[in-house]
Amino acid sequence: MICTLCPRRCGAVRTPERGEGLCRMPEAPVVARAALHMWEEPPISGSRGSGTIFFSGCSLGCVFCQNEKISHQDFGRAITPERLWEICGELIAQGAHNINFVNPTHYAHVVRALLEEHPMPVPVVWNSGGYDRVETLRSLEGKIQIYLPDLKYYASELSARYSAAPDYFAVASLALREMFRQVGAVQFDENGILQRGMVVRHLVLPGAHKDSLRLLDWLAGEFSPGEIRLSLMSQYTPPAGITIKELQRPVFTYEYRKVCDRAAELGFLGYTQERVSADAAYTPPFDGTGL
Repeated sequence: MICTLCPRRCGAVRTPERGEGLCRMPEAPVVARAALHMWEEPPISGSRGSGTIFFSGCSLGCVFCQNEKISHQDFGRAITPERLWEICGELIAQGAHNINFVNPTHYAHVVRALLEEHPMPVPVVWNSGGYDRVETLRSLEGKIQIYLPDLKYYASELSARYSAAPDYFAVASLALREMFRQVGAVQFDENGILQRGMVVRHLVLPGAHKDSLRLLDWLAGEFSPGEIRLSLMSQYTPPAGITIKELQRPVFTYEYRKVCDRAAELGFLGYTQERVSADAAYTPPFDGTGL
């Protein structure tokens, strides 16, 4: 395949065995972990866990990624589409509230083909960095019940410096509109487990809380605060060896509180984190579990 799935549209030739381009991944799926995960937002993890499947590689490549082992170092194991379907079934049999495809942007073709052939008996979660092409998302319409995108930056200076993507907000803002168009307002079952809708994640970065406030104002202008859920994260952990000075410390409590207070003023419903969440222990072990 000649790949134009992500906003980079690099035109890389991806064969079943070999990958090129910014994501570095072949056409066939490479997966690092598949397991029940209890550390997603409460209505996604629920009491039994979210059936998370972590794809390897990444087309965004943020310098502070907590999943560096798979996003930068490409740890993972090549599997067949048939094995991917079996893994989904195994997670559902273990009690997963949903099937949660993590970092699926460069594997949209795999997810689409899987769901066309095997509709899931539980909601499907698209868990991405928010840097998704609208055209690619439209090809998934009717197959994804829950969108769980990041909304990382407003300022192009930040997205260029941290993710080599000066167009991040321009792309992500259109992507979120398309996601919401497809799934509409949040819907929960009788146990409070999310069945449909969009949860927007935002990681507050050190020294960038004013950018976070601009994002919140944009969200409030685009979506009714009651129709989506907002997840504000404080878990930024400085990666070992990072050379960007402002990213060499955790987020200060007052920075995070300013963002949470603004979200409350705007009427958003959602989820916040305790400051103890800023710990590398919250990153799941990427060790081939479940493959």
